Amino acid sequence: MSIRPLIAAAAAVAAVVAVAPPAHAAETPGITVAPVAGLGDDFMLGVDVSSVLSLEESGVVFRDDAGQPADLFAVLADHGVTDVRVRVWNDPFDAAGNGYGGGDVDVDRALEIGERADAAGMGVVVDFHYSDFWADPGKQQAPKAWEGFTVAETAEAVHDFTADALSRFAAAGVDVRMVQVGNETNNGVAGVSGWDGMAAVFRAGSAAVRETLPDALVALHFTNPETAGRYASYAAALDARGVDYDVFASSYYPYWHGTIGNLTAALTQVAQTYDKQVVVAETSWARTLEDGDGHGNTIDLASEATAYAVSPQGQADAFRDVVQAVRDVGAAGIGVFSWEPAWLPVGPAEAVAANRLLWEEFGSGWASSYAAEYDPHDAGAWFGGSAVDNQALFAFDGTPLPSLRVFEYVRTGAEGPRTVTTVEQVSLVADEGDAVALPATVAVGYSDGSVERQAVAWEDADLTAVGVHTVAGTTTAGLATTATVEVRPRSHLPGGGFEGADAALWTLVGDGGSIGWQADASAGTDALHVWLDRDFAGSATQTVTGLAPGSYVAVATSQGGAVQAGDSATLRVTASPAHLPPQASANAVAAQTRTAATALPFDGWRAYATRTTDAVRVKRGQAVTVSVEWDLSSGAWGTVDEVRLVKVG
Repeated sequence: MSIRPLIAAAAAVAAVVAVAPPAHAAETPGITVAPVAGLGDDFMLGVDVSSVLSLEESGVVFRDDAGQPADLFAVLADHGVTDVRVRVWNDPFDAAGNGYGGGDVDVDRALEIGERADAAGMGVVVDFHYSDFWADPGKQQAPKAWEGFTVAETAEAVHDFTADALSRFAAAGVDVRMVQVGNETNNGVAGVSGWDGMAAVFRAGSAAVRETLPDALVALHFTNPETAGRYASYAAALDARGVDYDVFASSYYPYWHGTIGNLTAALTQVAQTYDKQVVVAETSWARTLEDGDGHGNTIDLASEATAYAVSPQGQADAFRDVVQAVRDVGAAGIGVFSWEPAWLPVGPAEAVAANRLLWEEFGSGWASSYAAEYDPHDAGAWFGGSAVDNQALFAFDGTPLPSLRVFEYVRTGAEGPRTVTTVEQVSLVADEGDAVALPATVAVGYSDGSVERQAVAWEDADLTAVGVHTVAGTTTAGLATTATVEVRPRSHLPGGGFEGADAALWTLVGDGGSIGWQADASAGTDALHVWLDRDFAGSATQTVTGLAPGSYVAVATSQGGAVQAGDSATLRVTASPAHLPPQASANAVAAQTRTAATALPFDGWRAYATRTTDAVRVKRGQAVTVSVEWDLSSGAWGTVDEVRLVKVG
């Protein structure tokens, strides 16, 4: 489908203005939402509720606004949702028929969800993962039945699987508006990596959609829009290889993916350069930090959720801003989808033992123990319940929150009572010996979008000792806030955060390494990033002198993925010999060289891990070199940040 002309978009705006408000619009809104101008009737305001069947089988009851039991799809449609996205896994079951979890969504169950959405008057988006379980930037594992396939065989299998599944949707009369050929395919699809192979898979999936559902849009889905140039390079690679698709789809989670303005810019560049439509296929925000089911949540710390209020109003603000960002692309911006806003607890957190039985039997948690055979390192280690129940648009008892009305209010607008939505929580990091000054004011946000700064009185606290200190404060209006101050042992390595001018103190050698705004920094904006589309090795090193004698360790934080057996990333600290004559033997040099090293794990996207080397003894006058070294397979990737050299003992 071509991009709609601006005149059609303008006509659609007029049509929206003429639509009569729903009967419940006269009620006092529980949230305030400014309308997004120019949303056409065909702008998709959707949800992904792929876990719904497993939740219902586990006894979860969804309710209407009056608190009465109701069909989830009817509730969604009543609140302005226009489309339902459903993921599809090939075979999310073991040989005995035990489900891997996450809704156990194979084609049969996806079709049932699609039929229910269609019956409620909503369109359907089919999201093929081409995997037996979760596919994301950190893992794109081939289905069990396709293991060992060549690229050509995988492409053929993708075509046939896609065509067969969509034929069933067509036979059932389901209104499939869009089909995703892969899910968050930054680094691969269906077990295939490298752009030539990935493009072959994309072309095969797209061809199957064109043959089976010629009126459906073909979407390709990626994530990490915050990385400068990422989407431009992806779109260029697809164009160079002749991949046929209509929609460039992005995930966007405000916790991780940069600013709203950057999202619009990245999507606009793709839309205008390659004549593509764009959507945000996944987004969400937290309404509480409370855990509802006894299984930890992805977002559970206030420091992780600072862009918006952690409240229903904050959820509405976040979704509304993403809709605005996509609309600001122009007529090419065609939709936004909230990810799993109905993934509720199957029982209260205090009944976690009973909840585990339900997660295992019905697949209503993010992963069951049975998934370990397919995904031993992630699902096998962390299986359990919902990790996003605190991001749902429903209360834990299944009653809609005020934020569920945002799908309607982004068109009509709504003005609720002016209430405090956020009180800034201060977070500071200081090195030992630094003076710590807590701010005199904090920002207070209100539901109408206004922000004011209020003076704050802090309790007395000694912030000199190494450790984490929490200081309570009260604003002039009586609002509570806190300051969390981490006092770290002093680092003797300038530029360890790869920020600013000190980043130039590092020396890069070999292939695949770069320093700068590469996204996924564990602190600040910059980091050391490693990636290459062929096998590669290299290092980043820095040497410091003038250290006081004593024992020193190196510390670093890393994240990444797609590593293979035999790959390595290493943090090393070395104390070099001092005052040796030029003719000193290699044995003499080795005798006075002390080194320690530790492996840096690349265990998944944003799965940050901090590692510390053993201590090395540094004598007076010795130079100390800290190095990050890598020897990685093609397609492996990661970031290393916050490298520190600390005196211990």
